[in-house]
Amino acid sequence: MTIQALEATCRQVRRDIINMTADANSGHPGGSLSVTEILVALYFDKMNIDPKNPKAPGRDRLVMSKGHATPALYGVLGRRGYFAPEEFKGFRQLHSILQGHPDMKKCSGVDASTGSLGQGASIAAGMALGAKYEKNPCHVYAILGDGECQEGLIWEAAMAAAHYKLDNLTFILDNNGLQIDGSNNEVMSLGDIPAKFAAFGFRVIEVADGNDLGQVLGALNQPAEAGKPTCIICRTVKGKGVTFMENQAGWHGKAPNNEQREQALKELEA
Repeated sequence: MTIQALEATCRQVRRDIINMTADANSGHPGGSLSVTEILVALYFDKMNIDPKNPKAPGRDRLVMSKGHATPALYGVLGRRGYFAPEEFKGFRQLHSILQGHPDMKKCSGVDASTGSLGQGASIAAGMALGAKYEKNPCHVYAILGDGECQEGLIWEAAMAAAHYKLDNLTFILDNNGLQIDGSNNEVMSLGDIPAKFAAFGFRVIEVADGNDLGQVLGALNQPAEAGKPTCIICRTVKGKGVTFMENQAGWHGKAPNNEQREQALKELEA
């Protein structure tokens, strides 16, 4: 797809995020809007996948470690053809395939059930290690939140990934600077994140604007470094695309009401 087509897909996914959370009166719009370009770049350009064969053994895998950002993940999966977009209406409803956190038993295209922060990194490392043993050429991606990196489990997974030389593993960090209780620096400063991952043995790629598709694709298309896992750190804007949500921690886990929905959709249409 062209950059223009990918950008149009991002706008559509953002509208889906707003509608899903507003319809459910529940969900996490802020961190879903910030990670949109990353997911669109992966599913519509980079990853080796086939929505018609979602369990293909050689497919690339994605683990949504920041599992609360399902509105973005579902928006991308629905628009990519894993299920009908009509399913968006069931977001966070009892018995729906689109639960509040990813459920691989319910939703086609979900490679791992996540939600407890930190666990997705270990799941992805295990997948990558298993692929190495089985000589499976797939690549495993894990989407991490920056607030999530306050979990010790992230660093245990990072240590294991470097030890086992998992060059088929890429962590992508949605670095929007905010979490539910405020800024990362206020809650628990993460310090120098690139230096931390480098110290754990990762090849680190920094993306100055993680809401710029060209920059995200440029990072994703860099060839792997033999024997090293990769961490792509994307500086993003929480609530990106909706002015009253941008850089506001209060929109981490709050759904828009109908008036706010209309305002957001007007902005995204424009």
